[in-house]
Amino acid sequence: MLIVQKFGGTSVGDLDRIQNVANRVSITKKAGNDIVVVVSAMSGETNKLVSYAEHFSKAPARAEMDMLLSSGERVTASLLAIALSEMGFPAVSMTGRKAGIVTDNIHTKARIEVVDPTAMKKAISEGKIVIVAGFQGVSHDGNVTTLGRGGSDLSAVAIAGALKADLCEIYTDVSGIFTTDPRIEPKAKKLDKISYDEMLELASLGAKVLQNRSVELAKKLNVNLVTRTSFSDEEGTLITKEENIMEKPLVSGIALDKNQARISLVGVKDRPGIASDIFTKLSNNNVNIDMIIQNVGYDGKANIDFTVPVSDLADAKRVVEAFVEEVEINEASYDENICKVSIVGVGMKSHTGVAAKAFSIMAKENININMISTSEIKISMVIDEKYAELAVRSLHAAYELDK
Repeated sequence: MLIVQKFGGTSVGDLDRIQNVANRVSITKKAGNDIVVVVSAMSGETNKLVSYAEHFSKAPARAEMDMLLSSGERVTASLLAIALSEMGFPAVSMTGRKAGIVTDNIHTKARIEVVDPTAMKKAISEGKIVIVAGFQGVSHDGNVTTLGRGGSDLSAVAIAGALKADLCEIYTDVSGIFTTDPRIEPKAKKLDKISYDEMLELASLGAKVLQNRSVELAKKLNVNLVTRTSFSDEEGTLITKEENIMEKPLVSGIALDKNQARISLVGVKDRPGIASDIFTKLSNNNVNIDMIIQNVGYDGKANIDFTVPVSDLADAKRVVEAFVEEVEINEASYDENICKVSIVGVGMKSHTGVAAKAFSIMAKENININMISTSEIKISMVIDEKYAELAVRSLHAAYELDK
């Protein structure tokens, strides 16, 4: 088998942990597998490099930040290659450039355009373990780029796709995907398998185990992903095509996202194009919109409610207040004390009553639902943040996810 293994910052946090990763990789190699390992920077290293840059400038050039930040992963890659070679397992470290990862030229948030696996294939054919510095690539004009948050996961999935690997294992500090956050509900169970679409919903709805960009890429490239812990031999969770999952559960998981703010626009001028004007302006200011509710116009005015990530609230306020000043909106209010709780499951496609059960549970617990959004495999509800954990535990029990 050809296996791509990715190890995050906590897995390579210090020299002892890098040795632990070397031991784990050597076991996989001894079992007769070809291996490409993708590594993150040692935990804390990226923040340290950022602080170095900020010592000299509050707004350093993005191209220089890419040059600086890409060094963290290179350090880990070379150290792991040295450790494996010393153990008698020939290994070679590669930068993103050497590994053939070509990106666009948007510094600090580059997107992978193509992976040329020639150098990696050559090293594999020579019996070497390939160690790739994650999170980085090279633009068409030859500049070092970085891929933004979750970039090492993206590197691993893209490499697995280019090499047509049998498996891509993402090693983190958690043992897999759970039915909900075990810190909120100790009865949460680890899932053996989950579909790409369910994982995408969970990742976008607040589950922090995997970035949705990497899951999207895995689905596009048809890469079987496994997420597991590097600190034990515990089996992880396989993320795969829906048709590879025999028993499709009604509900797979409950996600909670506290990084939400609600914006209420009262007395919006009810003219053609007003919503387009507001949301285009928000989009131009890089504000991500989630749920939107607009009521029917009355007396020449309408009300619009929508949610944004808390991190985008300041930018959203600036846009909205400009419309208030122009008397296109009577008034606007902002509420950061909300959260979004979501139910996800491919089984919803073929079952009725899932939403009704969720709403009745909320009513039973006396939790008011402010906004609702649904898709084929998801129901999301915006509620007051003070009820977040109660809602998660109640829904988890109602759908018997602890069984």
